[in-house]
Amino acid sequence: MIVAAGIDIGGTETKIGFVNRDGDMLAFTNIATNAERGYKAFLKQLQSEITVLIDSLSAVSLVGIGIAAPTGSYQNGTIENASNLGWPRNLPVCDLLGSYFDVPAVISNDANAAAVGEMLYGVAQGVDNFICITLGTGLGSGIVADGKLLLGADGHAGELGHFIAVPNGRPCACGRNGCLETYASATGIVKTYLQLSEKISTHTPSENNSRLTAKNITKAALAGDENALKAFEITGEILGKKLADAISVLNPELIVLNGGLSRAGDLILLPTRKHLEENLLNIYNGTVEVKISKISSKKSAVLGAAAFMWLKLDEVSEEATKQHH
Repeated sequence: MIVAAGIDIGGTETKIGFVNRDGDMLAFTNIATNAERGYKAFLKQLQSEITVLIDSLSAVSLVGIGIAAPTGSYQNGTIENASNLGWPRNLPVCDLLGSYFDVPAVISNDANAAAVGEMLYGVAQGVDNFICITLGTGLGSGIVADGKLLLGADGHAGELGHFIAVPNGRPCACGRNGCLETYASATGIVKTYLQLSEKISTHTPSENNSRLTAKNITKAALAGDENALKAFEITGEILGKKLADAISVLNPELIVLNGGLSRAGDLILLPTRKHLEENLLNIYNGTVEVKISKISSKKSAVLGAAAFMWLKLDEVSEEATKQHH
C-alpha cells in the first residue's frame, strides 16, 4: 500500500501521520518540537519517528512527504521565518527530509494545507471556489480559486488574519494594530471575554485569567453565561464583516471554518453567518455557504499536508502524461 506522510510542525508540538490516497489516516503520532535544541536534532528525531511509523505498518511504501508549517513556502521548499523557532531563516526542510527518505517533499503553511485537506477529503469536495479559515491561536486562511490553491507571488497569498478589523485596535504579533486575528481567534475571544467581564463587574472572572481558554468560554456560553454569549456575538460580527469584504474580492461559494474555535459550532457559526449576510454586496446575497469543518482540528493540518503531497503527485503524473502524448 502506498502512503504519503503528513507533518504539521508547530511551535510546541509536531504531529506526524500516514495518509492513503482516500484520505484514511493509517498511523499517527506526535512529538515535542523542542525547537531550542536546534533544527538538526529536531529533524533527526523526525526521521526516526517516520521510520518507526513505517515499520509499524505492514507492506507500506512511502511516496512523498507533505509538511505544514506556519511560514512554509511552497515555491522555495523552505520554512521562511524559522527564526520563530530559533532556527536559521529559509531552512530547506523539503530537501533535508526528502533526501533522507529519497522521496519528493512539499511544504505549505498550515492554513493552505487545511484548505487542500478540505478540498480532497472534507466539506469542500467538488467545490472550485472557497475560503478555508483556521481559527486557532491566530487566524489562518487558505484560498481555492477555480479549483487551484491561490499561492501568490511568494506563496503568502491569503493572509486574511491581517486584514485591519478595528482601526487602532489590539496590538498584533505582526507589529500592527487591530488585525482580524486579534479578535477572531481562540486567543482573541479570550481577550474579548475578559474585557466584557471587567466592564460589567469589578471581580475577576470565575476562571483564573491565565487558564481561561476558548474552550472554557464555549462551556460557559452553553451554560448561559451572558458575557460568553456576548463574546461569541462580537467575534462573529467582526469575522462576518471581514469575510464579506473577502467575498467581494474572491467570489467564493463556500467558507469553511476549522481550528479550535470552530468546535464551538453554532455559537460561532450563527453570528458569523448573520453578519456576513448583513454586510455583503447585494449581488452576493444568498450565494455563499458557511460550514464548520468535519475534519478533526487536531489532525487537520496533518491530513492537509499529506493531501498537498497527493495533489503534487497528481500534477507530476498529469504533466508526464501530457509530455508522453
